[in-house]
Amino acid sequence: MQSANLLPIVLVLAVVAYSLAYMRSRAVAEPLGGIRNLKSLPFYYAARAALWCGIPALITLGLWAGFEGKVIQNIVIGSLPPEAMPQSAGQASLVVSQIGNVAAGKLNPEFVPEHIVGAASLLETLRDQSKNFKTILVLLIAVLGAVVAWFRVAPHINARESVETTLRRIFFVCAAVAVMTTVGIIFSVIFETIRFFGKVPFWEFFLGANWSPQTALRADQVGADGSFGMIPLFTGTLLISAIALIVAVPVGLLSAVFLSEYAGKKARSVIKPLMEMLAGIPTVVYGFFAALTVAPFIRDLAETVGLNASSQSALAAGLVMGVMIIPFVSSLSDDVINAVPQTLRDGSLALGATQSETMKQVIFPAALPGIMGGILLAASRAIGETMIVVMAAGLAANLTANPLDSVTTVTVQIVTLLTGDQEFDSAKTLAAFALGMMLFVVTLILNVIALKIVRKYREQYD
Repeated sequence: MQSANLLPIVLVLAVVAYSLAYMRSRAVAEPLGGIRNLKSLPFYYAARAALWCGIPALITLGLWAGFEGKVIQNIVIGSLPPEAMPQSAGQASLVVSQIGNVAAGKLNPEFVPEHIVGAASLLETLRDQSKNFKTILVLLIAVLGAVVAWFRVAPHINARESVETTLRRIFFVCAAVAVMTTVGIIFSVIFETIRFFGKVPFWEFFLGANWSPQTALRADQVGADGSFGMIPLFTGTLLISAIALIVAVPVGLLSAVFLSEYAGKKARSVIKPLMEMLAGIPTVVYGFFAALTVAPFIRDLAETVGLNASSQSALAAGLVMGVMIIPFVSSLSDDVINAVPQTLRDGSLALGATQSETMKQVIFPAALPGIMGGILLAASRAIGETMIVVMAAGLAANLTANPLDSVTTVTVQIVTLLTGDQEFDSAKTLAAFALGMMLFVVTLILNVIALKIVRKYREQYD
């Protein structure tokens, strides 16, 4: 039985344990004169039974699923004859894949050595045994937990404290998992970045004005020494993101002001959903629109006024990206403006201010922290966008501030460097991690700046 099939069974057992414990708690309370004589409400006895039934079983199921594959793989590899033992991790991966294909029926056993067929048979046997043992163990733990909780329904037991303590620990574990995942991601990127700087000088990456990460296999080939200057990539990223924000922030913010303060209910019920639909359009569709419509239009318009424009330009990508992130600014700003207390509006109008003055002098400053959060979210979305840039701005790492030229961004180059089968031992591949680390640092700095602005105005208007 698969883990996915065991999960609903465990949940059903937890519900059954909840129901039985609830009925038992009420039955225990009747001879004592009612529920009020219990240490806790029946709900808490039932909730504790469900937690004791479900949590240990789910933990066991997760640990088994996490270690099952590795343990079975080691046993199968260990069963091979000495002369067939893989000598490297790559060979081991190839052998395991071959054994798995034979076991799954994707590879004819007649075309593989006999020891591979024997290992495939052992693999099937171990998988079947693992499924049976896993099912028995998980269900046994769930039932034992429910039985213990059922017998511990007593008037003197404080089930509420037990439930709340368990839930606090669950919440702490969830928060710790999120934090440790973030820390793991950061350290994994840092370690690969350090390896990159062991191959490429630190100053070349930060001060270099050329980006050409192609390296040759032999020293006598052309392009044996790649160029890893990050300045063109970050220049292109900031250029496209700035154009996108120039489009999205005024349009999104003014749209939010109109929808929250001036539009009627009918107009708002139509305009707001249509505007939010922009966030649901796939980015590849925006990329097609930018490449086939906006970019040719900008090129033709530039030629009519005597300017040279590339068929792929930062302006085309920035304009379409700006349209894409309008809902991020508009929706969040609209929600924040609507959250401003009505008493502030009424007080301003009572003092003789017009609706426009109330918006500018009272509502907008009070909503500024939330508006900054929406703008920051839009900026992060713009910096991380890839598909529109690939299709509308190209892959050329040009160091330019001209929006009519073709440029590229950090995220596009990361995808390019990690596409296909790559050896994580070359400066070309490791450069992707260095770019990711620098992008993380830049985003962190933006977050700190926005947080300081939010705190400043929140202290003033709270």
